Amino acid sequence: MIIGNPSAPLGPKTPRARRTKLIATLGPKHTDSNALSELMDGGAEIFRLNMSHASHDFVRQVVPKIRSLASSRSQELALLLDTQGPAIRTGTIGKPRHLSVGDELILSIDPRAPAPAIPVNYPDLVHDLAPGQKLLVDNGVIHLEVIRKDSTSLGCRVLTAGVLGDRRHINLPGIRVNLPAITEKDSADLLVGLKAGIDWVALSFVRDPDDVIALRSFLDRHQGQEVKIIAKIEDQLAVKNILGIISAADAIMVARGDLGVECPYEELPIIQRRIVKQCIVSMKPVIVATHMLESMISNPLPTRAEITDVSNAVFEGADAIMLSGETATGNYPRACLEVLDRVARRIERSGSIGYEKDIHPEGEADGIVSSGVHLANQLGAQGILLFTRSGRMARVAAALRPRVSPIYAFTPTLSLARQLALHYGVRARCLPFDRTEREALIQEVIADLLTKGLVLPHAPLVIINTSIVGDRIYRTVQARTADFSGVGASGNSI
Repeated sequence: MIIGNPSAPLGPKTPRARRTKLIATLGPKHTDSNALSELMDGGAEIFRLNMSHASHDFVRQVVPKIRSLASSRSQELALLLDTQGPAIRTGTIGKPRHLSVGDELILSIDPRAPAPAIPVNYPDLVHDLAPGQKLLVDNGVIHLEVIRKDSTSLGCRVLTAGVLGDRRHINLPGIRVNLPAITEKDSADLLVGLKAGIDWVALSFVRDPDDVIALRSFLDRHQGQEVKIIAKIEDQLAVKNILGIISAADAIMVARGDLGVECPYEELPIIQRRIVKQCIVSMKPVIVATHMLESMISNPLPTRAEITDVSNAVFEGADAIMLSGETATGNYPRACLEVLDRVARRIERSGSIGYEKDIHPEGEADGIVSSGVHLANQLGAQGILLFTRSGRMARVAAALRPRVSPIYAFTPTLSLARQLALHYGVRARCLPFDRTEREALIQEVIADLLTKGLVLPHAPLVIINTSIVGDRIYRTVQARTADFSGVGASGNSI
């Protein structure tokens, strides 16, 4: 079922704001402020620090530049640190080895094993695998089947030909490996990121809720209580435990690189769709990542298949879509962002698949937000304005996926304003406010939106407000028209 009314009344036309957020991965070139500005100009709202490649000095150098540039643009942009996570890899073998179907390959956990054995850095490899089981090498390019084993090695038959080089990644589909959720390297990277002021942490190779809980404990012990957690879904165990992981994490990333290796490729679109739906229904933000515009690393234009892939992620209702090598090392980083921006805007105009219809708000506060979003949909409001201390109202409004209305969220906490950059349709600003009188503040923010051309005079707006008077909490939804006098022609509350 397609929902959404692209022709909902908007009054005089303003450029429709893109609601799907864009994540750009940073690379060596982005120590230059001009290169960072290009990403911002292209529409990036979240910047990813990939600690599989980024150094600590790079983090220390680039974070202040992003903060300074964002401040000069009056934007609240988010910083996402992506941990490397536990990785099983082959060792250094020197000359690449050409493997043919039927060849036998020996994998050894003994680093001193003589050639032709291939060293592997995972001590429990022999324990975890038995004859007949399969493992994948080099991001799934080389398939191996275990045919025999001894105390320190596996004898494997090559099922798909390939060239094996140094330090190639090994996947063990469906097997829970005996590795910590947070490695020593991850710990060191996290401490640097926390000191630099990151907003989100993406935990790699999450297997179950306990991995998320372990990261939460680490952050709490190191003054990172406010930092939010993204659980990366990359293997079959994570898919199996997805409901518990969604509950434990603050957001989810469908990391299709390793996930596409670990799972049958024909299952990947179904897995993606199910995870996106469950996240929306659970009111947790969801990111679709990896190979969005892979061809544009070296080509100025995307393939038709890539356009369709991006459009599907937007149509499903993902909060954000992410670029990796396309912006980190590619030749056309800004062009990639502009492609995502253009496709997202067009698909959003056509409506979405409508997973938000299965959300059932609980409690009075969420119900008021739901009423506000419904009213905005009916009016075709040019904005939903809300004031939040915890971010809950903004998160609920975003999960409900307003059809045409951007969500202008105002919060007195800078870190929260930055974190909300990840959420669908939310434009957050740090703005101090008291707990009682809001009318003057409401008039001020409406005037600011008019001055900046974000809404047009006499356009409909919806305001969701909570005030505390004495020991009583008052929650209201108001329909107004945008003008400089404040209340306007329709200052009605419900």
